Amino acid sequence: MSLQTISLQNLAWLSMAAYALHIMEEYTFDWRNWARAIIKLPVEWSDFYVTNAIVIALGIAQAELAPALPFAPLTFASLMLINAVFFHILPVARTRGRFSPGLVTAVLLFFPAGLAVWWRAGEDGALNATTALSAIIAGALLMAYPIVMLNLRGLPYFRQG
Repeated sequence: MSLQTISLQNLAWLSMAAYALHIMEEYTFDWRNWARAIIKLPVEWSDFYVTNAIVIALGIAQAELAPALPFAPLTFASLMLINAVFFHILPVARTRGRFSPGLVTAVLLFFPAGLAVWWRAGEDGALNATTALSAIIAGALLMAYPIVMLNLRGLPYFRQG
């Protein structure tokens, strides 16, 4: 099977599977303590579980929507690529090689799957400048959303007790 014969929907499902494996790597190698120490994120394991459950739900939704809404897998692919670069590769470079939980799957799975989605959408004629820019922005917003929420919850206005 070559990339030319794989549909956007199948690549979207592969992307979701790649993300599931990524979550397993992050959990196994203690992403929570890494995130607290390296990127100073006020995160608990419950935050990790909820956020990643939502990512899986979004992954399922984008794969199901792929035939009718190519924007969905392009957004998910953007999320994956942004995650790989800004939350795994750059922190490893910045810390002079300190391992980032999720790095292996980010490099070996996120790049090939994410780039394949973008390539397939282009080959299918579903990609134009507006769609590309919108998908990148949407992916960045999806990446930022839980981080913003984690930081907002510490403010007095949002405390519930």
